[in-house]
Amino acid sequence: MARRPTIKDIARQAGVSESAVSFALNDRPGVSQDTRARIRRVAEELGWQPNSAARALSGERSGAVGLVLARPAHTLGVESFFLQLVSGIQEVLSTARTALLFQVVEDIDAECAVYRRWWAERRVDGVLVVDPRTSDPRPALLEGLALPAVTIGEALFPDGGATADPGGGTGPFQAPAQAPVPVSSAAPSASPSSVRADDAGAMAQVLEHLYGLGHRRIVHVAGLPGLAHTVRRMESLRAEAARRGLGPDQVRSVVTDYSDAEGAAATRRVLAEPDPPTALVYDNDVMAVAGSAVAAELGIPVPGRLSIVAWDDSALCRVTHPRLTALVRDTAGFGRLAAEELLAVLAGSPPGVRISERPRLEPRESTAPPPAHT
Repeated sequence: MARRPTIKDIARQAGVSESAVSFALNDRPGVSQDTRARIRRVAEELGWQPNSAARALSGERSGAVGLVLARPAHTLGVESFFLQLVSGIQEVLSTARTALLFQVVEDIDAECAVYRRWWAERRVDGVLVVDPRTSDPRPALLEGLALPAVTIGEALFPDGGATADPGGGTGPFQAPAQAPVPVSSAAPSASPSSVRADDAGAMAQVLEHLYGLGHRRIVHVAGLPGLAHTVRRMESLRAEAARRGLGPDQVRSVVTDYSDAEGAAATRRVLAEPDPPTALVYDNDVMAVAGSAVAAELGIPVPGRLSIVAWDDSALCRVTHPRLTALVRDTAGFGRLAAEELLAVLAGSPPGVRISERPRLEPRESTAPPPAHT
């Protein structure tokens, strides 16, 4: 195995002292500009990289930030959202020569354990936190560790107010058919920095589109219960439906794990009801495509008898027949905003909130007025 080049190797080849190399590579005074340039050129030729562990022990930054996903592993390989999000994050970090330390874990407790370990080992300078919960232990933990963090999609219910209960209703994933709950005006999460998305406004666009077409029986096939954005979308759907005089027996949500299998299963259940919905709204593209396939298998034409809307647009939505109406948003740009905010905080800027642009509904062939007899 080839030996990693050291400061001593650079000093020997550049014809200077080891202290001069240290001054040059750490941007400290004590060497001339010409000498500094020569030392850096030699270091690059030799392929030298700083030892992040040693730098962390000396009190310097590690040059890395962390991202942990506490999601079912089988749902990540087919969901385009996180791939686009990470690509945007990496675009900013690579320009800043900052590494991204990425880990997938089984649950929120394991995620918190990773943060504690990273902090103890000084592995990262800060973290990007995704999937805010309605009752979230992470902001307080990170504040206690003094580990800088940026929350991607801020939780509106840090005290665990309204949550989706997968045990209610008639099916195994039926959200409770309670009186409409108003969209929360609770204070933001305890996280000092965040990048926010207008999930409530996006859902309002979707319902306005379907209601305008004449749909009065609509089911939202939502993602994981307990995630703040799932609750925001469900509450927005209820509020917008109530504003139009539609009750929970007409417009409601069912929750899943985001996978194609559960998206298909939820579709089968609701389409088998005595008064099935005329429109389905899915929380990601994978479930929407799976739902479209179930409708085709059951002989239910889309959009002749059933309209379908996907939350996140992707190539899947555009190549499926019929092409799926979808919410278009710059997910990579969402990641770039988060990475920029974290780097700004690490550079000494005060914590802030950045707002991503609202998703735009792109009507396509999968939505149309419902049959006249419904």
